Amino acid sequence: MAEKSPAADVEAGLLAHLNSTGDVPDSRSFASSLGVSHLELEGVIKSLSAFRIVDSTDIIKETWVLTDEAKDYAARGSPEVQLVAAIPPEGASKDALKAKLGDAFDVGMKAAARNKWIGFEKGNKDLVLRKVENVKDELQEQLKKLEKGEVVPDKVIDDLKRRKLITKEKSIWYSLKKGPEFVVKRKTLATDVTTEHLRSGDWKDLEFKDYNYGAQGQPIGKGYVQPLMEVREAIENIFIMMGFTEMPTNNFVESSFWNFDALFQPQQHPARDSHDTFFLKAPAATRQLPEDYLEKVKQVHQSGGYGSKGYGYDWKRDEAEKNLLRTHTTAVSTRMLYKLAQEKPFAPKRYYSIDRVFRNEAVDRTHLAEFHQIEGLICDYGLTLGDLIGVLEDFFSSLGMSKLRFKPAYNPYTEPSMEIFSYHDGLKKWVEVGNSGMFRPEMLLPMGLPEGVNVIAWGLSLERPTMILYGIDNIRDLFGPKVDFNLIKSNPLCRLGI
Repeated sequence: MAEKSPAADVEAGLLAHLNSTGDVPDSRSFASSLGVSHLELEGVIKSLSAFRIVDSTDIIKETWVLTDEAKDYAARGSPEVQLVAAIPPEGASKDALKAKLGDAFDVGMKAAARNKWIGFEKGNKDLVLRKVENVKDELQEQLKKLEKGEVVPDKVIDDLKRRKLITKEKSIWYSLKKGPEFVVKRKTLATDVTTEHLRSGDWKDLEFKDYNYGAQGQPIGKGYVQPLMEVREAIENIFIMMGFTEMPTNNFVESSFWNFDALFQPQQHPARDSHDTFFLKAPAATRQLPEDYLEKVKQVHQSGGYGSKGYGYDWKRDEAEKNLLRTHTTAVSTRMLYKLAQEKPFAPKRYYSIDRVFRNEAVDRTHLAEFHQIEGLICDYGLTLGDLIGVLEDFFSSLGMSKLRFKPAYNPYTEPSMEIFSYHDGLKKWVEVGNSGMFRPEMLLPMGLPEGVNVIAWGLSLERPTMILYGIDNIRDLFGPKVDFNLIKSNPLCRLGI
């Protein structure tokens, strides 16, 4: 037979008392009469109240309670009395008393001196003498009274507060009376019908606990869609719907040749400085490059060609061979266009990619050193700037971004060039979301693409359109180590306009 729990004894005592007297005016006093803590009784009261067996009314009182230091004084005596008791008739040195009393020495010395209970030998301030035979420990008596809940004068309270021996504490007690469902002994309600109940037949007499249809079940484990991934998938679907093919983007490390030189970007360009680009120490260089194409790129940089004057400088191969973390996925576009130029006969293509790029930028609410770039290009005969604007408007409209502006810009590898801006309702301003243009002939023709073939292209970050679409005003809340996962969890299941 299972032992009866202490809580069951407390409950039985409380119900028996209510049955005989009808009420409990003060639960704290009642807990003392049962010899249990008020916390233990409080648990029983709340359980009985939930089943309306008892009715409880809160009694809120602010009381003074002893600090740990004061509890020690209540048990062992005040520091000043401890000090006097420790002094023998012939006196004692301060060091000896300090060793005996510990932390109570300094407090005891001051209080005992103030009470004129001690003195010092003439000419020897180190020897402490007792000036009284017997002392009454009033402080200990006052602390014990407070500990028992007895009332002490306000002057005593002020003195104890000054000595930081008491603190005010809010206490909640209860007054109790019989509830509408009062019973002297409550039944344990069954929650299940067991095999034993069925065999014995006593299930017919069981009282079952009511079902709580409002109770919440266990949370269902589920995954959450990161806004970047959701917008990325939407953009991929838009590209596929528009007839684009994905480019391979698995090379985070790229050579300066494909990242810069093949794009007709001069070797003195500021973007190729170390404060804008992450260069690698190992492997520091790429040695294997297409020699015929490299020679054509060198010539068009140094002396021009294909209708261009070039830049007129001494092009260096070792600069082109330097390895770096790619600064844009346009390096991938360059490789794909060169590969396309080698295929005969020429066939028009539409390519896209979405992947990581790296730039040595100062991090702020709209910039990161590592982010995602969306790249799109169309290679065909007779393309114009009007085609580029029309494709961009269709692309962004499918993404749910209709507020667009185009601004003329300069890029080393596109002419004409345009920056793309979209209005951010959260920031209340126009935010640059991408760059675009038509690739220059001096970039395309050295690859071997036919005359009359044009390439319209654009690149934009994945993060900024996502910020606009989700109303996020700090890019660090979206991507990186400071992402708030509650933001991801609270995202809607679907969003109009995407």
